[in-house]
Amino acid sequence: MAPKELRKVSIEPSLQLLYTSSVQVGPPLVVGSTPYGERRIIPIKGGAFEGPRLSGKILPGGADWQVIRTDGAAELEARYTLETDDGALIYVLNQGIRSGSKEVMGRLARGEKVHPSEYYFRTRPVFETGAPKYQWLHRIVTVATGERLPDQVIITVYEVT
Repeated sequence: MAPKELRKVSIEPSLQLLYTSSVQVGPPLVVGSTPYGERRIIPIKGGAFEGPRLSGKILPGGADWQVIRTDGAAELEARYTLETDDGALIYVLNQGIRSGSKEVMGRLARGEKVHPSEYYFRTRPVFETGAPKYQWLHRIVTVATGERLPDQVIITVYEVT
């Protein structure tokens, strides 16, 4: 049974910059081939983030637990902590996908610099904090673009408005 009339949503979402981060990463720890794909753990050594409503540093101690699938795409699951300039701690769970041609993904895996237009790198960060000033982070949806460099990852996070 077909619907009589489809109603168009009158408010289309847009993106507003939340922050850009530079995440310093260490060499991958290769767990090896598992039933899910090749498991790699990328240690997060620190970094910084800056945006119109929050800025600060990325604390060392987090990591990106990746699975490289049989189709060559990397499933990403990064967990780390932001410390804002005013001392608030914000836990981040950032999940997503990085994919590209076999040649491009090989170059990234070898630590070569690859222009971000040559691959797809999108994530969806979720935030958790007890800081009263940043409770608004629990009530927004965010998406991010990424760029993988040899020793760092640039993540630009947008609020979906």
